[in-house]
This record gives sequence, C-alpha cells and structure tokens, in this order.
Amino acid sequence: MNFEDFSFDSRILTALKEKGYVQPSPIQEQAIPPALEGRDILGCAQTGTGKTCAFAVPILDRLTKTPPRNPNAQKIRALILTPTRELALQILESFEQYGKYLPLKVGLVMGGVSEYNQIKMLKAGVDILVATPGRFIDLVWNGHADPSYMEIFVLDEADRMLDMGFLPDVKRVVEMLPKTERQTLFFSATMPPEVKKLTDTLLDNPVGVAVTPVSSTVDKIAQSIYLTDKTEKLELLVWLLKNRDNKMAHVLVFTRTKHGADKLCRKLRQSGIRSAAIHGDKSQGARVSALNDFKDGTCRVLVATDIAARGLDIDDITHVVNFELPNEPETYVHRIGRTGRAGRDGTAISLCDIDEKKYLRDIEKLIKKEVPVVEEHPFPMTVLVESKPKQKGPRPRRPFRNGGGNKGHNGGGNPRRDTK
Repeated sequence: MNFEDFSFDSRILTALKEKGYVQPSPIQEQAIPPALEGRDILGCAQTGTGKTCAFAVPILDRLTKTPPRNPNAQKIRALILTPTRELALQILESFEQYGKYLPLKVGLVMGGVSEYNQIKMLKAGVDILVATPGRFIDLVWNGHADPSYMEIFVLDEADRMLDMGFLPDVKRVVEMLPKTERQTLFFSATMPPEVKKLTDTLLDNPVGVAVTPVSSTVDKIAQSIYLTDKTEKLELLVWLLKNRDNKMAHVLVFTRTKHGADKLCRKLRQSGIRSAAIHGDKSQGARVSALNDFKDGTCRVLVATDIAARGLDIDDITHVVNFELPNEPETYVHRIGRTGRAGRDGTAISLCDIDEKKYLRDIEKLIKKEVPVVEEHPFPMTVLVESKPKQKGPRPRRPFRNGGGNKGHNGGGNPRRDTK
C-alpha cells in the first residue's frame, strides 16, 4: 500500500512525496482509513511508530474537504492536546509540513512563553490548534479561545499526561468541548487504569489500533549493558564517547533527574565533548536552542530527562545511552525507541551499577530477553553489595555544646546578655 491509495487531496500527496513518504507505517495503514471516515480511534503505540502522521494527515484532508460548522467566524476546528512543549512544537512542524500547500491555518499555544503572540494568533483565526493543557485552559477561561465549534479532538501521549499530573487538566478541557458530533483520536503508549477510564468517557465506538506493544523493542536496535560502579559511570561514558570504534556520532543520554542532567552535561563539556542538557526547569528558549544545536550537529550529546525527551522527533540519533537505568521497565522501551527510527539501525547502551541490577531484571522480564553484557571495558564493577536504603524519620535534635554553641549561644542562654 502507498499513500496515494488513500485518495488524499493532491496537495497533501505532493507534500508527503517531498518528505520522502511513500509507504505508510503499520499504525498509519490501520488508523488513516477510519480517521478519514470520521470514526473515533483508540491507538496504543509508542513513540517512533509514525502516529503523528497517522492523525495529522487525515485531519488536514478532512478539514480541507468539508466546510466549517460556523462559516461566519474563524473558530478552532481541530485541537491536538499534548503534554510537553517539545512534542507540541514537533506536532506543529508536522502539520505545517504536510499541509504546506493547503489554505488551513495552524497555530500553537503552550506555557513557558508570553501569551501576547498566542492571543494575537487566535484573534486572527486558526483552523488547527496544537496546545499544552494549562495554557489552553487559561486562554479559554480568559475568553481568547473558543472550543465550542471543535470538530476533531486529539489527545496524544495520554499516559505521559497521567505521569505529569495533567489528568485533571485534560478532564477540564474535555468538559469545554462540544458533546456531540465530535471526532476523537486518542493515543497512548500504555493503558493504565486511569487512562483506560478516560477513554470510556471520551470515545464513541472507537476503532482500536495497536502496534509495537510496549513489551517489544525495535529489532534493529542493538542493545548492550555495561556493569560498572556508580562512581565510574562518568569515566566510562567519556571512554565510550571518545572510542572511535563506537561511532557514537549523535547521542541521546538519559538521566533520572534534572540536576543529574545538568551535572552530567557540565562534566562532559569539561572532558571536551560538545553537550547540551534539556529538562523541565530550562526556559523554553534554552530548550529550543539545545534541540536545534543537537539537530544541526553543533552539539554531539543531548542529556535529557524522560519527561523532557518524550516526543522528541529526531530521526538520526545513532545511540541512546541510559546513564541511569529507569525504575520502570516500560520507560526503558520508550527511551531506546529514540534510536533506530525511520528504518535506520540504532544502538542502545546502558550503564548499570549494583543498585540498578534489580531494574535490569525487570527490563529483561518485560522485553522477554536478556540484554547482552559487555565484559571487556576499563571500568568493571567492583562493588558487589547493594547499598542499604536510607532510613526515613525525624532527624535527631543536636544539643547545645557547653561553653559555646550556635551563633554565640553560651550554654543555651541569651546570646546578647551572656557575652561577658
């Protein structure tokens, strides 16, 4: 099957050909026909399967071929709700690329930047709006956005919405939408109970689409594990990056925390490795700058947290490195799926210390195979006993010392009176 078999508007087909799209991916092949018919869709697909194209192109085609419900006013006809600013920017870019020859207007609203230009754009009129939840709610409540004529609603990365605490905001958005004659397309990499409950209230007799289950990994991704000590991980990573045989040209490195991402980025730069960090505490300008530097090769390594990296659409990542193994095995699958995209080969490397071996066991149980261990490297594991978990509880009070104490206290007396 080719994209031409879908009978899209010729202008969309021209844009797809310019992007090099000839044959649809499995999720596109399954989701596009019912989407064109106006059916609700429940899609279970992880990042890298082509789901953005699977909903963007049918939306562009349907809105081009059908008149708006309110022809006398420019109202939002389609809303795509997504959890992160990076993913929102990339979805916007996809709509602009696929619909470059269409008269439809596409816009973006998200937090982290001034509302002024977003309000100006909404007043001028927009057909398709890509949005993050909080900013969209603010704009509706302040009368700058009108969702009452919405024809199509897309909820993307629903499970990440749940992880990030956006579920109440999603429910508020749903309450704002028209209750009838609305097509809803719902995509999530996993289906935890709360997300499944949301689908029951949102969707009407949906068509189920499921590809690349979360327990499977892309066959072309070569996975390996390096057993080492926590204190040696940085040196091991630098050694890997400087080993020319590894051909690590475009590397995405995952850490668990924002602080850890910044710290690792600084250390890599000190070692002469061009690096940038991206996480939720970075300003939008800094995040966009880091992504652009990574895409154009200005920096070789992008250090990221899971939430910041969710939805990154960069096709030529040669390696994914788990500097720290995730404590949720599904997250491992999402991480390594950043490489090996668009039919390319990919490599996933994980650095594992003794305290993370339990996470490795969970990962191997999920993917139903053992990750090969690399034995020959200069930083082998020497700590073979797990560290004891820190005891939780109130900290003991420190007694004052005799003859002195905190800030001039003399045996606990008044510090000003007891100076002589």
